[in-house]
Amino acid sequence: MPELPEVETTRRGIERALRAERITACSLYDRRLRWPIDAQLPEILAGQRLLSTRRRAKYLLLNLERGTLIVHLGMSGSLRLQPNDTPRLKHDHYELRFESGMSLRFHDPRRFGSLHYTEDDPAQHRLLRSLAPEPFDAAFNADYLRRITRARRAAIKQVLMNGRLVTGVGNIYASEALFRARVSPKRAASSLTLKQCAQLVRAVRAALAAAIRAGGTSLRDYVGADGSPGEFRQKLYVYERNGKPCRVCGSLIRKITQGQRSSYFCPHCQH
Repeated sequence: MPELPEVETTRRGIERALRAERITACSLYDRRLRWPIDAQLPEILAGQRLLSTRRRAKYLLLNLERGTLIVHLGMSGSLRLQPNDTPRLKHDHYELRFESGMSLRFHDPRRFGSLHYTEDDPAQHRLLRSLAPEPFDAAFNADYLRRITRARRAAIKQVLMNGRLVTGVGNIYASEALFRARVSPKRAASSLTLKQCAQLVRAVRAALAAAIRAGGTSLRDYVGADGSPGEFRQKLYVYERNGKPCRVCGSLIRKITQGQRSSYFCPHCQH
């Protein structure tokens, strides 16, 4: 599933290629995504210029002249930049065509992605208004992490993946951040000291920043806006490395299940 680094990588690709470009047409090939796409969208979008792009958690925001498109990639989705005359693939569900001759096409085999349009403040949209702090926000700090974990019995890995507490830290990057912080994913969240919370905040940011620099992590379906796979998979310390030697100490990486998700860790480095 595309996570924060993959969405940010996609955003940057779109920003570089399409900022200030005008939409000439919008085609809806299959409106049946997680929520049905508004059938009036082609009429609404035609002629509008793309002013800028933003990201909120795993949502991509395309700021237009009269409103904002809110895009979620779902579990298997990608937004791909390609020439307007590129043949459509089976799982291409919508596309925006621009004056430059380039299109932004959404490809999603599982159809769990979504597309919404609002003329109001997108921060107040029902999908965004209750989101927790971003990992890179000043509000996500050691004091905040310590406060939200005090009364929680859950393991720290599950707290990091709780989107009501911090947004955008999915399964891959929670595992990687915990390794960098030398904290076991099984560790009770409430047992972390303030110093360990500070280390974990830094580790979360470091793991995400490294993944963004590498263009994200391509495990199955994800590619960036230019069609290139993310290269962070080659730099993973623990995720999907069960039974392989730790890159730091040589101990074998272990895999456990937490909350129906796989967790990977080094039993020697993390405790």
